[in-house]
Parts: sequence; C-alpha cells; structure tokens
Amino acid sequence: MKNIENIKSMNNSSAALGTDSIGNLLIKQAVPASIGILVMSLNILVDTIFVGNWIGSIAIAAINVVLPVSFFIAALGMAIGIGGSSIISRALGANNKARALKTVGNQITLTLLLSVSMVIFGLIYINEIIPAFGGKGDIFEPAKIYYRIVLYGVPLLALCMMGNNVIRAEGKPKFAMVAMIIPSVGNLILDYVFIYLMDMGMAGAAWATTISYGLCFLYVLWFFLSKNSELKIRLPHFGLDFPILKEMSALGFVTLARQAVVSVTYLLMNNILFNIGGEASVAAYGIIGRMLMFALFPVLGVTQGFLPIAGFNYGAHKFSRVRESINKAIMYAGGLGLLIFALIMAFPESIVSVFTDDAEILTETPHYMRWVFAATPIIAIQLIGSAYFQAIGKAVPALLLTLSRQGFFFIPLIFILPHYFGELGVWISFPVADVLSTIVTGYFLNREIRKTLK
Repeated sequence: MKNIENIKSMNNSSAALGTDSIGNLLIKQAVPASIGILVMSLNILVDTIFVGNWIGSIAIAAINVVLPVSFFIAALGMAIGIGGSSIISRALGANNKARALKTVGNQITLTLLLSVSMVIFGLIYINEIIPAFGGKGDIFEPAKIYYRIVLYGVPLLALCMMGNNVIRAEGKPKFAMVAMIIPSVGNLILDYVFIYLMDMGMAGAAWATTISYGLCFLYVLWFFLSKNSELKIRLPHFGLDFPILKEMSALGFVTLARQAVVSVTYLLMNNILFNIGGEASVAAYGIIGRMLMFALFPVLGVTQGFLPIAGFNYGAHKFSRVRESINKAIMYAGGLGLLIFALIMAFPESIVSVFTDDAEILTETPHYMRWVFAATPIIAIQLIGSAYFQAIGKAVPALLLTLSRQGFFFIPLIFILPHYFGELGVWISFPVADVLSTIVTGYFLNREIRKTLK
C-alpha cells in the first residue's frame, strides 16, 4: 500500500525519467540545462567584457583572482545539491518519497551551516587569501574591493546551486534553467547601471554580482513554496539524519573536491603565470578561463541532463536504459565538443579582441587558446564517465575519475612542462591532461558497464 501511495504521489515529470525514450529525455533535460549554463556563461563572459572595457585589463585579473574563492564556497552548495540529488533521483525511482523529502531538508541545513562558516573565515583572512591566489602588485586593491562585497552574497549563491540540482532531480529542467538565467540577466543589467552609468568601478561590478545572487535565491525559494515542486518539506525534515548526511557527503565530496581542485588550479596558474609573464599573462588566463566556462556549455548541459536519467533508472533497476543513456550522452556531447573545437580553432583572434584591445594580450592569447581547446572533441567520455558513477551512488570511483584530469594530471604537468617549454608549457598541459584522463575514464567506465549493467 505504501508503494502504491508513493507512486500516486509522484509527479509525472519524475516518473517519466523511467518511461520516456532516452533520446527525448536527454534533449528535454540537456537543452534547458545547456541554455541555463549558456546564459550563466554569457553573464561571466559579458561581465568580463564590461569590466575589461569600462575599468581595465587589471580588473579582469582581479576578478580572476577572486573567482576561485567565491566559487569554492558556492561549490559547497553545488556539492550538497548534486550529492543529495543522486539520492533523490534514486529514491524517486524506487518510490521512496519520504527519503527524498528528508534529503532536501538536510541539504538546506548543511548548505547554510557550511557556506556561512566559510564566508566568515574568508572575511577574517582576507589580506592573506588574496595574495595567495595571485592578487599581487597592482591586482591586490581592486581584487580586495571585489572580494569583500561578493563574499556577502555567496551563501545565497550556495543555496541557489543546491536548489537548482534538486529542481533538476525532480525532472523540472525548465525551472532549473530559469534559476540560472535570472541572476545572469540581473547581473548584466546591474553591471550597466553600476559600472557604466554610476561609475562605481570594481565596487559596482561586485554589487551587481551579489544582488543577482539574491534574485536567484528568491526564485528558488518561490519554486519550492509553490505547487510546482512535488517535494514539500516540513520542519522535521530539516533535522540532520546522519545516514543520509553520510551518503550525501560522500557523493557531494566528489563535486566539492572537483571545485576545490579548480580553485587550487586557479591559485597555481595565477601565481605561475604571474611569475613567468606578469599581469598580462594572468589577464590572458582570465580570458581563456572565461571561454572554457562559456564554450563548453552544451557539453556540460548534456552532462547535467544525463545525471537524473541515469540515477532514476539505476534506482529502478532498468539497466538497459542506463546503458543507453551513457551511449547517447557520450554521442551527443562528443558531437558538440567537435563543433566547439572547430569554432575555437578558426576564430581565436576574433574572440580575444572582444575582451581587450591590449596589444600584448592580443598577440599571444589566441595561440594559447588553441592549445587549451585542442582535446575538446574527446572530453565527453571523461565528463559522462565520472558523472555516471556519481549518479549511481558510487562515490569512490566518481571521486577518483573526477580528480583525474586536474588533480592527477594537470597540476603536476604545469610544474613540469614549463621547465622545457616556458610559458607555452603551461598551456600545453591542458590538452595533455584531457587525453590522459579520458583514457583512464574510458577504461573504468567500460569495465563498469560490462560488470554491472548486464
């Protein structure tokens, strides 16, 4: 009787993950996710263009210094969101709605506790953190202004990142897309008002970002309070449940570790490039880093869309559908990766010129950009492979494969290759790490499919 009641209570959008065709599901899940990532990436991209043209290239470097700190704290919410969403997807697939509700409540409690604690720590040690992440010389003061203001809004961003993944786990990708679009559009409008019209400089850029986080939070809160969400949590759900916390933390740690490595990578890259080429090299990395966030949006969208489909069907023991979702996700993401590769190889000079008119940056950055994107056609295997293990609740292989690219390969390479190739060695490290991590992920994914998804 309990299962029958749970089945009746499930919204059709989540139940459809186990019945609709995989191809249609991937499109329905991936297109809104891709649009959301596109708009968010465009926000970062246009924000960089505004800052570069209205404030200066040093401002680009300053924001690039602050990003890993704020992204890491926001990644707490993302990690809790993805870790909990894996549990939610499998719980809905197994008709266990009570477990799904308890998971959401625990996600909110944990996100607030961790993000607020990290912000307090970040503000106390502001003068030590900024130089450690490459905010030296002329970069320090504008970075400090931006850092302090943005950090105030980061807990709201963490809640948004958490909520966005829960919305997607419910099978509501369009609402998740809107949650990503609102802060992006808001930030661009506020950028124009605060930087261009009011001439507030770095403080204006920071306040535009912080207020946009607040707009996103209000939308996510509305979604869960409205009839659109099937997960209606109550006060008892907020009490911490340690078995759920343990599983959610293990799975969420995969995402958190990935974001931590991204932050460490920014730290190392900013410092290595500053020592080799000064502020200009850090600014070049700022531009290329924005393009990595922007250009890969459709590949990341397919990966986001794949997660709830794989998790739901694995929870329902529909292994043939899980296999099909893996194959089609890799095929779709790989095709999109090839298209991105072709565009970057053809137009790097035009892309860089949009960000700045600084002759020194315009000379070398297009060449470096080609190296960074050289292995784009094959990264789908690495992304989908590591996402699969996270979707089905296997935290250890998900963690190791997620860390393989930047942690096991990229970071050692940026210390080794510059000794032989100078600054070029830093940029060559990107495609070499992509190739090595793809080989490793492909091997373990193929072994898992043969062993488990018979």
